[in-house]
Amino acid sequence: MKNWTYSMDIYARKRIWKIVLTILGLVIIGLSLFYTSLIVKKFATEERKNVKLWAEAVQRKANLVKYTEFLFGQLQEQERERVELLANVYKQLLDDDQSELTFYLEVIKNNNTVPIILTNTKGEIIETKNLETRYDTLKILDGEALDEFSVYDPISVQFLPTMKHYLYYKDSRFFSELKSVLNNYVTSFMEEVALNSSSVPVIITDSTKENVIMYGNLAEIKMSDPAYVNDKLEEMEDENNPIIVNLGEQGISYIFYQDSELLTIIKYFPITQILIIAVFAFIAYLLFSFARRSEQNRVWAGMARETAHQIGTPLSSIMAWLELLKIEGANPQQAADEIEKDIKRLDMISERFSKIGSTPTLSYGNIVKILNDSITYLRPRTSKKVTYNLDYNKDSELSIPINGALFSWVIENLCKNAIDAMSGNGLITIKLIDDNKHVIIDISDTGKGISSSEIKAIFNPGYTSKKRGWGLGLSLAKRIINDYHKGKVFVKSSIVGKGTTFRIILKKL
Repeated sequence: MKNWTYSMDIYARKRIWKIVLTILGLVIIGLSLFYTSLIVKKFATEERKNVKLWAEAVQRKANLVKYTEFLFGQLQEQERERVELLANVYKQLLDDDQSELTFYLEVIKNNNTVPIILTNTKGEIIETKNLETRYDTLKILDGEALDEFSVYDPISVQFLPTMKHYLYYKDSRFFSELKSVLNNYVTSFMEEVALNSSSVPVIITDSTKENVIMYGNLAEIKMSDPAYVNDKLEEMEDENNPIIVNLGEQGISYIFYQDSELLTIIKYFPITQILIIAVFAFIAYLLFSFARRSEQNRVWAGMARETAHQIGTPLSSIMAWLELLKIEGANPQQAADEIEKDIKRLDMISERFSKIGSTPTLSYGNIVKILNDSITYLRPRTSKKVTYNLDYNKDSELSIPINGALFSWVIENLCKNAIDAMSGNGLITIKLIDDNKHVIIDISDTGKGISSSEIKAIFNPGYTSKKRGWGLGLSLAKRIINDYHKGKVFVKSSIVGKGTTFRIILKKL
């Protein structure tokens, strides 16, 4: 009844701890998610602000491009008017009186920028001005020169009723350089918008909103799919109104954009975090449950086997003595004495297993006697090739708080472990040291030793290097020494191929 109540207490405490740990875990997860959510919102706000600033900067730059294009158009119109003025001057030179000649000649002289060629109807060059040196030998306007000066329609100049001349012109060098700068500026503007530092996905289209001129921060493979491009344009237009850019001669362009990929990821980060935590917790729970069930099954099977093994030896002995008693001439007294020893052994085994499931009481006992009795029990049950060396005074007395039944079980397990390590052939040395506050017991063997990678695992329940072992001996030893006696048991030293030394430390008070 006492053990059943103790077991119920264990399971009740276990349930309470499960509930407490579950609540604590949920609180920690909740606080983590809440704090993460605050950080994400703050970051998202900053990212949204950056996108907004980027869009405003693009809008301002687009307005600047538009204004620059407007000024450029004005300049182009002024050059056109200047050429028309020159054409009128040439016409007036013949029609007006000589009093205005000086004025007209001065106007023609002041044209130092616009390249002009005056030809007759046959294309023969009559006069030129502001031409490049490569045209110095040009006599007839044809070929490449004609193509270059035909960008604008020539101005017809009627000198006489029967004589018509044509005034060809093109953009001045200054205007051409300005135009090149403007084109580079527009291209640079487009590239800067597409490859922006804010990682904003961008698509720039023409006035139809269908033909893509340039894009940035989008996958090149996906952008090769027209269906994806159309869906992306609709998605972007739903999120933000496209920025309209008037590029004059190049027409109107639309800049579509949306939140950066980082901002999109951040929006869904808390949900993703919850899912990851949930999946991890579920997998961890399954693994933990499986490991716990496996360990429990192995421990229960091992305990059953250990119980059968512990009980089997004295029972076999009792059965043997009973058979001897049936033989005529047997010594009844000897048989009774041996049977009594086996019954005491069974009583000790029962006491051991009953105390493993409850908190045992400690009382002062002579540890030297317990060691002597344990070795006395083991020696006849061990191979004759195993030698025991007791490195202490076997007749001394050393009393400490101890549970004799359980402590002798530890000695038996450590010695059996040593015998297995030596394959039943070697030396076991047991050394006892009294250092005033503690009692130190070293159990050494000449076996195969333990590798450094295995030392930390040998005390785990179920760990064994034997094919038919259950891995409970050292686990029980650790529980008895560490938990019940508040001492320590550990591997003091081990050399592969030479042997191992286990050390037990117990408090004297």
